[in-house]
Amino acid sequence: MAYVDEDGSSGSGEDMNMLDGHKRHTAVVVPSGSSGRKRSRKATGDAIVDAMLEIAAASKMRASIILKNEDRFSISKCIKVLDELQGVDERVYFHALDLFENSFSAREIFVSLKGEKRLPWLQGKCSVLSS
Repeated sequence: MAYVDEDGSSGSGEDMNMLDGHKRHTAVVVPSGSSGRKRSRKATGDAIVDAMLEIAAASKMRASIILKNEDRFSISKCIKVLDELQGVDERVYFHALDLFENSFSAREIFVSLKGEKRLPWLQGKCSVLSS
């Protein structure tokens, strides 16, 4: 504990002592690297950990969504939808399989199209592929 001369401006009355007729109050000496700084570092570290956990959670959610989309537009799903179409000739059928194998976006478009639009879209894609 150290004693610090009071300049008379504070007048707070905190821990006042009389020493040699002068007003003095006690002050707590805080060494450098104190708990205040440690608390600040801990708070910063906690904030970084929290941010990293949020990033990990967002990444996990994104991966989950991607997997659901991949399942929704999987090759097996496309083949199932293709098998349900009426009037698909063998040439278009096998071109469609090649298209599904090589392009996720083609699978997504095919499954997303309304039923009556799927065959004309496939026929158009197959005529482009065979040219």
